[in-house]
Amino acid sequence: MDLHKSTAKAVAQYWTTREAQKNKQKKTGKADQGLRSAVTGGAQMDGFIDLFTELITAVGIPEKSIYRNKDIELPGFFRPTKEWDLLVVKDNRLIAAIEAKSQVGPSFGNNFNNRTEEALGCALDLWTAYREKAYLDSPQPFLGYFFMLEDSDKSKSPVKVKEPHFKVFPEFIDASYCRRYEILCRKLVLERHYTSAAFITSSEKEGIKGTFNTPSSDLSVERFAKTLVAHVAAAL
Repeated sequence: MDLHKSTAKAVAQYWTTREAQKNKQKKTGKADQGLRSAVTGGAQMDGFIDLFTELITAVGIPEKSIYRNKDIELPGFFRPTKEWDLLVVKDNRLIAAIEAKSQVGPSFGNNFNNRTEEALGCALDLWTAYREKAYLDSPQPFLGYFFMLEDSDKSKSPVKVKEPHFKVFPEFIDASYCRRYEILCRKLVLERHYTSAAFITSSEKEGIKGTFNTPSSDLSVERFAKTLVAHVAAAL
């Protein structure tokens, strides 16, 4: 598989789908839903889920063991269930769970905080449930986090922080939302909340052609794919 080409195809599909959804919402008088739905993506992220599915089946996992639109619930510890964007369950063993999210402006601040809390909460819930044998005798699963952020002036501009009582960590000083997402994804893996994370950016204008950027090589789709493939292959 040409990962760069496949990722570009998924990026183009994302922007094409989003534009079609916006146009449909305008016709139905529900255009305000456009920005809210763009936070989590929904069908907009299907191209990336297709890519991950292709990687997993190439290893030897049958498609019947991959769940993406239905039967995507896993039991949690702090809540009854949580829906994941992609699951691999084979022979009553949880092999992998992946979250695929995106964000398009203008409310980068509030959405960044929400995405941070969501990512951490989902990981904590899954690993605690895993510890309590919610997934029976499953080996340690691959937990993946994929994120695409709109590449825009606002997402790349420095953001001031408030420090009324204590100093924030230096990496956050004047860090743009793009930089903050990069830090988030890296720390999610560093602290072992997720097995691997990928972070890319793309603008609405160029993204429709499949153009995207990878702010940091340690969060590339290629690295994410290699880790996913190795983990799934080991679980066969």
